Amino acid sequence: MFNSAQRTRPRPFRRAFLRGVAVVLPPLLTIVIFFWVGSTVQHYVLEPVTAGVRDVIVWNVADIRSEAQLADAEELAGGVYTEDGQKYKKMLDDTFVPLAVYDEVRTNRSGEAMPVTGNGVYQRYVEYRYLQAYIVVPVFLTVFIILMYLLGRFLAAGIGRVLWNLFERGILQLPLVRNVYSSVKQVTDFMFVESDIEYTRVVAVEYPRKGIWSIALVTGESMAEIRDAAQEPVVSILIPSSPMPVTGYTMTVRKSEVVDLDITIDQAFQFIVSCGVVVPPQQLQAPFANGNDSPPTLTVPSSKEKSGRSSVSSSSGK
Repeated sequence: MFNSAQRTRPRPFRRAFLRGVAVVLPPLLTIVIFFWVGSTVQHYVLEPVTAGVRDVIVWNVADIRSEAQLADAEELAGGVYTEDGQKYKKMLDDTFVPLAVYDEVRTNRSGEAMPVTGNGVYQRYVEYRYLQAYIVVPVFLTVFIILMYLLGRFLAAGIGRVLWNLFERGILQLPLVRNVYSSVKQVTDFMFVESDIEYTRVVAVEYPRKGIWSIALVTGESMAEIRDAAQEPVVSILIPSSPMPVTGYTMTVRKSEVVDLDITIDQAFQFIVSCGVVVPPQQLQAPFANGNDSPPTLTVPSSKEKSGRSSVSSSSGK
């Protein structure tokens, strides 16, 4: 049988493994999330937009002829026809494209299969000539930023705000969609929307009862009638919820009942989001005065001492 010392002995391998996972996981997950966001934007936004722009350019620049249009063309070897000094290549769908365009696509296809239709040849030609990544990505980002700016200005105006409120009201009427939309909106509002609340300082208050301390953010001086009822200065505070501080409780407390903390707003949010794991460096607890990491041991008096104290008390009472 194992004794208690063997059962409670430390496990260096497990502890070192968990410490290594804790070190590697945050940067790894950060990279994975950024790659996931990038691939999602590329697959669902960039590629459809690029395909639409490509089709528009093809529709404007394509020189695709039919057999009726080249009825008088002279046939050369290899499915090449010439008319008025211009050479055309015949495709499998019985359309004709300029031989120069066909040769350029064949030269720059980079191991991909050669298109067999006139429209396919021009799509590949436009992608190679006009829609290279070094052109598409900067243009896409520029247009995206401009559109977001104009959309933000429009939604900030009167009619834009009314239309957006109507849209959100319709979304919130859908049974399943409203739950997902509300959760996502809380996260995006917390990350991207500038808050109208100005947090002045970080404090600690005893909430929900005496002896239990909660982190709070001071938002203002509250109301005059509450101050008169309390007969001393009061402040308005917001107690954020963990681990998502986008929600919380708004309260008014006496100034004498709050303890100012020497931490920044960002450090307070890190503490709340991490559920108290990430403590600001300047707030780390120092060891106790006895040199141990545990609080001083309370000495419980023996029964003889108790009886002696009782007799002394009774004699003094007399």
